[in-house]
Parts: sequence; C-alpha cells; structure tokens
Amino acid sequence: MVYEYWLASIKPLQPKKKRMLRENLGSGRTVYYIEETKLHFQEYLNAKDVETIRKAQGDKKIEERWARLKEENIRFIPYFSREYPEKLKHIPNPPYALYVKGSLPKEDSPSAAIVGARRCTPYGEQMALAYGEKLAKAGVQVISGMARGIDGAGQRGALNGRGRTYGILGCGVDVCYPREHIGLYMDLQENGGLISEQIPGQPPLPAYFPERNRIISGLSDVVLIIEAKERSGSLITADMALEQGKDVYALPGPVTSPASQGCHRLIKQGAGILLSPEDLLMELEISNMNPGQNSDENKKMLESPENMVYSCLGLFPKSIGQLLEETGLCPKELLERLITLELEGYIKEVSKNYYIRIR
Repeated sequence: MVYEYWLASIKPLQPKKKRMLRENLGSGRTVYYIEETKLHFQEYLNAKDVETIRKAQGDKKIEERWARLKEENIRFIPYFSREYPEKLKHIPNPPYALYVKGSLPKEDSPSAAIVGARRCTPYGEQMALAYGEKLAKAGVQVISGMARGIDGAGQRGALNGRGRTYGILGCGVDVCYPREHIGLYMDLQENGGLISEQIPGQPPLPAYFPERNRIISGLSDVVLIIEAKERSGSLITADMALEQGKDVYALPGPVTSPASQGCHRLIKQGAGILLSPEDLLMELEISNMNPGQNSDENKKMLESPENMVYSCLGLFPKSIGQLLEETGLCPKELLERLITLELEGYIKEVSKNYYIRIR
C-alpha cells in the first residue's frame, strides 16, 4: 500500500489521471518503477505530467512518511478501497484517495451539510447551532468544513445534540485550521471524523478550499446554506451540490443584511427555504428520535421565574435598556435573571449588555 500512497501524494497530477495510470498499469508499484519512455505511451499524460511523475519517482522518504501515517492513526483510503464512500464515487472528479482521522460517515444514515459565512452574525451563528443540534438529535450526520463562523457553529450544535459530525479540511488531517478550533478538532475525532484529500502535513492553501467543497456536498444528501454574502465560498458549495444532483436549502435573513444576500439569491433561483429544523425534518421525511426531550426542557423553562426575561429575547440582540422597558423589572432583578439564564445555557451575551436567545 505504500506505493499507492506514493501515487496519491503526487502533486499537481489530477485525481483522474492518477486513476487512469493505476488502472492501465495495474498498481502504484508499477507506476513507481515504470521507465520514462513507457510513460510517454500513456496518451492522457502531457510532458509536464511525465516530468512530475519522474520527479516523484526520486522520492526516497516515502516509506518514512507512510510509517508516520500509522503512528498518527491516519487512515489512507484510496478510491478502490471497500471503505471509500459510495457517494463520492459518483461526483465529478472524485478524490483519488482520502485521509481520515476518526471515522467516515455511515452510508446508511442521512447526512446534511451545514455551511456558511466565516464572519457570521449572531443570528446566523444561533441558527447554525440550532439546525446542527436538531438534525443530530434526529440521527442526521452533519458534514461541514470546521471553518470559523457557520461551519464551526453547525458542528458544535451537532455535538450538543450528541450526534455524529465530520469535518472536511482544506489541509492535512493532522493540521488544525483554524487553530482556535482545536477543541472542536479533538471532539470530531471522537464523535465523527476529520477527512481530507490533501496529504498529511499539507498547510491550508486558498486553492484547496474550493476543492474540499465538492467533498462536503458529495458526502451529503442535502446542503444547508445558513448565511452567505453575495459572493461567498458557500455559494461554490451550493453550485457543486446542484451539479451533483443534491437539494440545496437556504436560510432567509433580514433583507438589509449583507450576510444574507447570497441566501436570498439562492432562494430566488429556486433553493428550498429553511423555516425551522422541524420543518426541514418533515420535508426530508425524517422523524425526531427524541421527540419528548425538547418539550420537557421547554416545560421546565416555562415554569421558571426567568421566563419573563426569556420570552422577551429572540435571535436579534436586545439591550438591557430594552429589556428593562419590556419586562418592567428593576435593574438588579433583571441582571440576576440574565445571569441565571446565561449560566443555564438559554441565552448569550453577544456584545456588551446585548443578549440573544440560544435555545
């Protein structure tokens, strides 16, 4: 398998050409030892491809790097492996091989991608958390890119819902990017997996992110765009999903919000509208596996003395001044109830003295 790993690691040779090489010559080992003159007989290779392969044949550290994969518990899954995801076999230009830390999504379980803006609004972040959690509780696997903003929020929501979630990376699976998501990076290995077509050790480069988007959509049954500007990488994922025959849903937002303009354009073009996680689950004909859980939590919340404050909050931030006016409470009592609600995980202070509901 070391020679298969060697063939997979050749850059910038395209996945399609690697596949044709292996199928025509029989194995990665044959490619490694083939003479240059015979390479020229492979009509699908141009002169630059031949030179790339010849340089790669001089790689003397391939066995050392292969051994490192084993030491770091990184699985190498080429396209001809039984473990290779069936869903990826049918997309345009599928990856030649995948590198995995943790596990791959289950083929017999539904999966949904949750993607969106890195610089998201509190509204977008909260909706990503809510969709991730509700879908996970219903047994839906959440696929995303572990990026800042919507991606990370959707995956954290899935973990909150005790579900499985998978991060598709634009770097090696042994590289945590962004660095501040190290906690999420570790959690994904235990409750899902990290997946990349880039060789281990590869740093995140701009060109890799559009490439990884086709894997996000390819592994998903549906793609949810939570927030996206008019020109956004999330729209690339949406386009790839449509090309792959997947359904795309978009979350509407305020018509004045730049962060929602891309979603509004998708909806105008015919994308499904995200109204609520429950509505989406009904449309996908997926039932909630724990229907009583949320109702019990809501009942407890309604019976609590903090309900007056909680009921005044929503997905858009409100200031303490607004809450004082709406609740009629004195400042001391309002602050006490806000602190209690925040500690119990029902609300969040998104900026100084501004709060939103998160459950």
